[in-house]
Amino acid sequence: MEEAVGTTRSALSVLRGQAETLRCILQKLREGESRESHEEFDQKHFWDLLGQTFQATSHEATKLSLAFSSSPSPSAEECQKLSESLQNAVLAAVSTFYRLPKSQGVTLRKTVRDATAEVVDGTIQLTEVILKTPLESISREQLMSTGGVWEACELVTNLPRDNHAAVLAVFSSYLGIVKDALEEMEQALEDDTDPFADILEDEELGARGNRDTYWSDADRQIHAPCMGLMKSSKACLKKVITALKAHGTADTQEHVAQLDDLADIANEISPSVDDLALSMYPPMNHLPVRLNAAKLASVLKKFLEIAKASHICPESEAGWVTFLDGAVDHNMNKIKELTQHDL
Repeated sequence: MEEAVGTTRSALSVLRGQAETLRCILQKLREGESRESHEEFDQKHFWDLLGQTFQATSHEATKLSLAFSSSPSPSAEECQKLSESLQNAVLAAVSTFYRLPKSQGVTLRKTVRDATAEVVDGTIQLTEVILKTPLESISREQLMSTGGVWEACELVTNLPRDNHAAVLAVFSSYLGIVKDALEEMEQALEDDTDPFADILEDEELGARGNRDTYWSDADRQIHAPCMGLMKSSKACLKKVITALKAHGTADTQEHVAQLDDLADIANEISPSVDDLALSMYPPMNHLPVRLNAAKLASVLKKFLEIAKASHICPESEAGWVTFLDGAVDHNMNKIKELTQHDL
């Protein structure tokens, strides 16, 4: 009995070491950068190899989980072999990611890095679950953690294969976030009612004291151009996505870099929309609204400027860029006019 307990403790000690090693791998993956290789990049070989390493990680994670799903638990020696096999598979996946050169696109590398990090994180979670659950039978949490590793490893089949596809995927996710924020604000404005609208102001009591829960007439005037800016954000993303599909390529270094420049500025759109939307809720302070609107307008104008100067915007696409740029200016000027007295 004491020997079995000692064996279990030794096996768990191996797993604790494994968890620590995997955490170090994950930290370096998220923080570090690979050295640039001067070898010619073979796209097909890279994706085949990445798929194989992800599949191997899934297989080794399953073996480890099964080994700790019933009694007797594996010996320290068996656990060491299982642990080494899983760590080697994880290291192979991470090493394969590092073969993807920056010349293929920063957006693509970030997408693949995030997917690889999900795999490593999944193996860490599985290891931690095994460490804290009884060894006699597999727990629901362990089953879920094992399934989480499978799902993370299967994502490799849906990853974009070049920077053009990666940027398109990122923009589509940004568009979804902006749409949600816009719909939420439209619903809030539609539902808005002043619960004390039928109560006249009293000379002694002063103005109604519920201004924290409803919009004033002045607030509602500012809403229109603010909503206009949010709708312009949605329109900018939709138009650029359409232009990307029609004209975007990742076949030259210049085009790859232009796509990354677009992705960099587009990354600021949805947070700027959220900031503006949050400042529009009552009690509404007009100065923060103006500042958040100005920030969003600046981001949108820069986004349009970069799009116009890139290969995705030939002369035939210039019209909508000019129109949307004008719409941003119009709404921002209206907000400035309505908030001038708040400066």
